[in-house]
Amino acid sequence: MAQVGIVMGSDSDMPVMAKAADILEELGISYEMTIISAHREPDVFFEYAKGAEEKGFKVIIAGAGKAAHLPGMCAAIFPMPVIGVPMKTSDLGGVDSLYSIVQMPSGIPVATVAINGGQNAGILAAKILAVSDAALLERLKGYSESLKESVQAKDAKLKEVGYKSYLKA
Repeated sequence: MAQVGIVMGSDSDMPVMAKAADILEELGISYEMTIISAHREPDVFFEYAKGAEEKGFKVIIAGAGKAAHLPGMCAAIFPMPVIGVPMKTSDLGGVDSLYSIVQMPSGIPVATVAINGGQNAGILAAKILAVSDAALLERLKGYSESLKESVQAKDAKLKEVGYKSYLKA
């Protein structure tokens, strides 16, 4: 049974949402990925959101652009955490999506990551799940340590070769 539902309004959102899936896979978290348009097929959307708890989802990551109703509508129906991923659009650069997702009415919260922040959405979902999963918490700590080591390696290279050579590499 999948722990996380990843849902997006269009296949054009896939490159961003794939980053959420990649980090969930890296951390050993099961997920299910779906394309649903809240505007173009509301009956299918409602069936998805109403059935998400029964499917075993503990968190939904919902990506949407423009009017970005998908995350908020998921949060209105699904009783557990929803993480919204605003998509960068050609029209307004994703700011419209960001505002739409973060400006939810009282009682219907959506945790929101940066525009095109699929990877952070996956990490946040993992952190939510880690509250009750000690093994996952340890994997998250290991992931954080690997980030630290990556930065330290880059700094060591900078000190070794200098910034001019570093920029050329």
